[in-house]
Amino acid sequence: MNVASVAITAVVTLLAVMLGGWLTVWNQDRMWRREHARQWRDIRLSAYQDFLSAYRQYLAFVQDPNSKITAVPHPRHPDELMPFFDADGRSYREKLESARMGVNLVSQEPETRDAAFLLMQRVRAIAAARATKSPEEIVDDSFPNLFADHRAFISAARNELGLPNMPARNIP
Repeated sequence: MNVASVAITAVVTLLAVMLGGWLTVWNQDRMWRREHARQWRDIRLSAYQDFLSAYRQYLAFVQDPNSKITAVPHPRHPDELMPFFDADGRSYREKLESARMGVNLVSQEPETRDAAFLLMQRVRAIAAARATKSPEEIVDDSFPNLFADHRAFISAARNELGLPNMPARNIP
């Protein structure tokens, strides 16, 4: 064996070790990124579920004939009413507000945040209308608009989570 063959063997071995190390680091980085994306997907899914649950509970409270709701003009938007609840309803409002902030914190896409905001505005408008009317007297177009915004939020959330869109249906 001469010096050249020993040097070539050493260089090839060193290159193989370096390549193996680089491939290991690259593969671990790829696995970490995949796990990180999965964790954030799960966090987003949980936040969206919390928001939808809080929204449904808020809406159920608003539709209860025994709910005590008052409304006052919005300080910055005089044509918009702000609903206020009694002590029984305050927790529903707080939970919905908190859940929307959760969506704002974890959502990557502005479409999802905007859809959550529109859904909040729509359900607040129904609550404000409920301050002076019974559940049966609320304007008929309020609920179809609410359900359209509900479907828009679901669609935006599914899109952000990488899920396929669901076919449109006439029920929420």
